Formats: sequence, structure tokens, C-alpha cells
Amino acid sequence: MTKPDAVLVVNIDDEDAPRYVKTRDLRAAGFEVVEAGTGAEGLRLVKELQPPVVLLDVQLPDIDGYEVCTFIKQNYPEVMVLMTSATFTTSAHRTLGLNTGADGYLVQPAEPLELAAAINALLRIRRSEDALRTLNEHLDQRVRDRTAELAGLNVKLEAEIAQRKRTEAALVQSQKMEAIGQLTGGLAHDFNNLLTAVIGNLDMIRARASDPRMVRYASNAFQAAERGSKLTAQLLAFSRTQKLATVPVDVNALIEGMREILAQSLGGTVNIEIELAPGLPAAMADANQLELAILNLSLNGRDAMPDGGTLTIATALDPDHDDYVVVSVSDTGTGMPPEVLARAFDPFFTTKPPGKGTGLGLSQVHGIVHQVGGDVAIDSEVGKGTTIRLSLRQTSADAPAAAGEAYRAAGQHYETVLVVDDDPDVREIVTSTLVEIGYHVHAAGDGVEALAFLAKLVPDLLIADFAMPGMNGAEVAKAALARNPALRILFISGFSDTAALADAVGTTHLLRKPFRPGDLGVAVREVLDA
Repeated sequence: MTKPDAVLVVNIDDEDAPRYVKTRDLRAAGFEVVEAGTGAEGLRLVKELQPPVVLLDVQLPDIDGYEVCTFIKQNYPEVMVLMTSATFTTSAHRTLGLNTGADGYLVQPAEPLELAAAINALLRIRRSEDALRTLNEHLDQRVRDRTAELAGLNVKLEAEIAQRKRTEAALVQSQKMEAIGQLTGGLAHDFNNLLTAVIGNLDMIRARASDPRMVRYASNAFQAAERGSKLTAQLLAFSRTQKLATVPVDVNALIEGMREILAQSLGGTVNIEIELAPGLPAAMADANQLELAILNLSLNGRDAMPDGGTLTIATALDPDHDDYVVVSVSDTGTGMPPEVLARAFDPFFTTKPPGKGTGLGLSQVHGIVHQVGGDVAIDSEVGKGTTIRLSLRQTSADAPAAAGEAYRAAGQHYETVLVVDDDPDVREIVTSTLVEIGYHVHAAGDGVEALAFLAKLVPDLLIADFAMPGMNGAEVAKAALARNPALRILFISGFSDTAALADAVGTTHLLRKPFRPGDLGVAVREVLDA
């Protein structure tokens, strides 16, 4: 319920969902909110109510936000305008918005606390300006009386300027990280195609080799390729364009599998102890990202023990919430003072010297765990070490079976499959795998060749790579369905942008590269049997 003395905000946005979210968050913060769905309606409300603050979306159906802002500042200069946009987010867009008179420019979606803080900052600036205006109007009479107050206002203004500089520095760092993320996302996409062919062929060699030495050589190479696959997943997570694959994960098995990499990464001065609760149920997580989070926490623990110590990784059921599994990483290092502990999860905050840390490790762990519905807590005491606990939702579902087992369990089937992929190595391993299982397979190197096949062939299933030159997979699928609406579709992709992929292919079945032959066999069977 809005307080009687609540500050009035006019929220102008033509999109129902974002407008509703901003209104809800502002009301929860104690503001009174009036909504407008068009620029004209917003101007009418501003003229009628003359609110202290207008929350203005840039993209409106009748008058764009820049024109609305110009009109408001020309006619009602006392009204503070905070422009927002989820689309117009470049430096040029923000500059244009501020040049038209906006008092602030906020990229959406913003956290509720950030939105409320931005509006409160504008109100503080407005109050400061009003106070200064009053002082100027009564300078002759009140100069002695108001000197102390002016000094206080100057202190507040300097603090806000310092905060703005810190915010600008964080924004520059964020833009750098975004550019790096785009680069790594592109590299990961190309690397996924390579790994698909490598992993697929190694898995086949390992399954068929009779010489024990050949089996061992293939297994060693396969394990290296699997590490490359995990590296690719980490690059995609770093680029923040791929959603986490939340599935039941055997946390104990995952940690057992990390013993070697932990030993190699932490060095000989750190004693590693692993304490796993027996019979632990599966937890909902992204296995690759959970492994990355545990490794990040372990490396932080190592850095907190420059003279060596003990790192303990343990699992248990949450004693306070028995529907959660807890993974804890503890060190016997230097610990954190309260002021550092309070900011431990802040992006770009680090106590390490320049060049030794980005300040993104703990914030990334926090993001990974919260994306899968979990929580993170830290206990730390100076001189006694630190314990970080990851709480993950448990599930009664079993962790997925190994892909190799699924591949061997696949039966003989005789449907016709058309494979479309511009990478010849990927096309070859997909085709070979499906032929061996028992499918009738035809292969095409691009969309045009695929459509030529469809003119004379009626397959049961189309397997299409998404990112191809010329016609992408979604366009090929659309043309194929126009000819045969009953055709089943399976996309395979190493494309990193999850949002763009979802927009293009919708809810159609998707198998991400790199995959093992068993993954492919299971996915094909699931699509055909759906």
C-alpha cells in the first residue's frame, strides 16, 4: 500500500510486461506510480500532475522518448526524467538521451533496488538544487546562517560525484568484459564443431578397438577432448549468452572426478581433503558450471593460503532445509575482515593487486548458483579461514546415464534421416553414427542442397545445423515443413547465443555441440518417438 507522503512517479512505457515490473518494483519501494502507455498520454499526465519524477521508456509507438523528454524539460524543467531502455543501450543512445535533457539513463532490465536507488539519487540532486536556489534567492539575508548548511550540501555533492566516478569506472570495465565475452563466444562456437568431430570419432574408436593399448590411447585422447568441451562451456558461460543446462547432477561423482584437476591446480603446498556424504541425492545444477564454481572457490582458497594449508571440499544435506544439498569449500587461510566480507559478491571488487584478479570470481559463482535456484553463503574470520557453502535444490530424479551407455543401448531402427551441416567433419560423424545404428541417412552440405534432396525424398527426420552460411537451419526447417508438415526436426548447434537461438527455433528439439554418438542416438530416438 502506498504511503500518504509517497513520491509520485509517472511510468511511461508501451510494453505491458516491463511497465508492470517497473511499477511493481517502485510501489514495493514506497513510491506512488501512475502509468501511461503512449507518449501523448504521458505528456497529458505530466501536465496534469507535474510529478517529481518521470520514468520514460525510449521506444514508444507515437512519440519517441527523446521528443517526450525534450518537451517535458522545456515546459516543466523541475520534473526529473530517468530514461530507460532494453534496446537502445549504446553510448550513442545514452548520450542522445542525456543531451535531450534526461537527468539519468538506465539500461533495462534493472534490479529493483537499482531502479529505486536511481530515482532516489535524482530526488537528492533535485533537493540539492532547490536548496541552492533558495540560498541564492536569499543570499543577502541568510548568507551567515546558511554557510554551515552549504558546507554540508557540498560534502554530499562531492560524495555523489565520487560515486558517479566509481560507477563510470565500473561501466567501462563492464563494457570491456562484454567485448571479451563476444570474442570468446565466437571462438567457442567454432571450437564446438571441431570437438564434435573429435569426440565422436574417439568414442567410436574406443568402442571398437580390441588392442588394450589402443583403447587406453583413445581413452586418454577422449578425456582431453572432454576437458576441451568443458573449457568451451566455460567460455560460453563467460560470454553470458548461453543459458545453464539445469539437470539432475550427482554432486559426489562430480567432485570425485575433480581430484586430478584440483591437485594440479592447487599445487603441493595445499592439502586437499574431500568429505562426501554417502547416499547423497542428486541436485539440480549445470554440471560444467558447478565444476567451474568449485574450481574457482578452490583457487580462491589456495590464494588465501600463501604459506600452504588445508582445503576441504565437503557435501551434506542442508540441516535447516532438507530439500537442499550443500557443497562447502573451506580453507585455513587469512580469512576476510567484515568490510571485505560485506562486498565479497560485488562484481569487480577484489583485494588482489592489479593484474592478479578481476573481481569476477565470486560474483560469477553467485550468479551460477542463483540461476539454478540455489543460494550461496560465506563464513569467514580473520586468521581462521573461510567457508563458502553452495546450497542446491535436491531432486528425486536420477542423474543422466553416461552417453556411452546410451549409445550402446540404442537399438536398430530403419527410419530415413536427412543431415544438413556445412562442416564436413561434423556431417561425417553424424552420418556414420546414424548409419551404424541402422538409419537410412542422406547428407547435405547446405540449405540449397538439402531442399534439393527434399524435392525427391520424404525423410522421417531432418537434422539441421543452426549456424550455416546462406540459409541457416531455421530457414531450412521452415522450407522443409512447408513441403512436409509431419517432418520431425532436430537442430544441432554450437551457436552460443541462447536467446537468438530460441527466437529462431522456438521449442523445437535442440542438441548442443559438442555431443557424443550416444547423445545423438538418444536425441534422434526421442524426437522420432515423441
